Amino acid sequence: MIYKRSSALFAEAQKYIPGGVNSPVRAFKAVGGDPIFVKKAKGAYLFDEDGNRLIDYIASWGPLLLGHAYEPVINAVINKAKDGTSFGMPTEIETELAKLAVSMVPNIDKIRFVNSGTEACMSAVRLARGYTKKDKIIKFAGCYHGHSDSFLIQAGSGAVTFGSPNSPGVTQGTAKDTLLAKYNDLQSVRELVAANQGEIATIIIEPVAGNMGCIVPTDTFIKGLREICTQEGILLLFDEVMTGFRLAQGGAQEVLGIHADILCFGKVIGGGLPVGAFAASSKIMAHLAPEGPVYQAGTLSGNPLAMAAGLAMLKELKERPEIFESLAKKTAYLHEGFDAVLKIKSVPYQINRFGSMISVHFTDTPVIDFETSATGNNDYFKRYFHGMLDKGVYLPPSAFESYFLNDALSYEDLDKTIEALDSLDL
Repeated sequence: MIYKRSSALFAEAQKYIPGGVNSPVRAFKAVGGDPIFVKKAKGAYLFDEDGNRLIDYIASWGPLLLGHAYEPVINAVINKAKDGTSFGMPTEIETELAKLAVSMVPNIDKIRFVNSGTEACMSAVRLARGYTKKDKIIKFAGCYHGHSDSFLIQAGSGAVTFGSPNSPGVTQGTAKDTLLAKYNDLQSVRELVAANQGEIATIIIEPVAGNMGCIVPTDTFIKGLREICTQEGILLLFDEVMTGFRLAQGGAQEVLGIHADILCFGKVIGGGLPVGAFAASSKIMAHLAPEGPVYQAGTLSGNPLAMAAGLAMLKELKERPEIFESLAKKTAYLHEGFDAVLKIKSVPYQINRFGSMISVHFTDTPVIDFETSATGNNDYFKRYFHGMLDKGVYLPPSAFESYFLNDALSYEDLDKTIEALDSLDL
């Protein structure tokens, strides 16, 4: 495929936008080459500025569960825009979406809308600290919760040491309150809790990880987290920005059978528009301003266009729960096809899958955490990514990202994708 116009647009963008992109993963740094510039999209397909049609496996990084330009969502946004785009005042549709979300998700009474997943996680951690009157948090290596300072932390020299910043601009003062544990390793959590007794406000986790590839929690691990939090008076915070309303109506909580104390949402809840949210019981949410002392605000929070898109999307999902089974079956079909092809190629590989999330890792090591995810051979991944792109298949341009299927994908699309992999010389 030819990408002359995309390359020209990227060169122009770099003159005015840092790195030429407004989010780093778009820059193709991990895979090389120039990013693809999209002109439009419909259903399961992206159409780039050079006129190429690509089968899409990122779905705008998750929210477009039903495909691009899904008519009920688009119509809802158009109709709402005719009445105005933003007011900075309460609107009825905010309550409509809140009521619907609360009815679909177990274990929550109230929800607060914000503008991004980063905002949701940042605000949820502040609420947890205000509610518990404790300062420290535990996060897991490889889990991404947005770019708030508290989350851009990497491991120190040992399991019970303080974290250290892994981005300039994040202070040591911030880093000292973030403790880093190992995903799927309950002992690493126990050690941190024991070394910081009575100081930990919350444990935040992607219940099914999507930012080190798709990584599934073991049953022992996820249940153990709930038990530790209950025993120690720590709030369990599920970052369901990716998994919420994607894995099931009730998200990962429903599928895993675990109730968290606070939940964060994004992606699907906005139907593809910028949105985030955090939710909990009435008791916890009562600590949030203006009802309580924990401050959080946003001029564009509850934006009517995002609320309209989210309401249309969630209504579809509530009325058609079979969508989740359809997505899971299509993802399993892709998994089986990829597995059959890769078995006869002389490359090491692992395929991880949960619901409509899936990822391929070029390693012999089972991928269960960030450390094992990092064992993947990036040279194989680069050839795989660009080879699939040349065949008209758009995958995440990073080995550390989950693929997100949308239900507009047909089995013919899946077969073409499997055939594209079969044709590659890795």
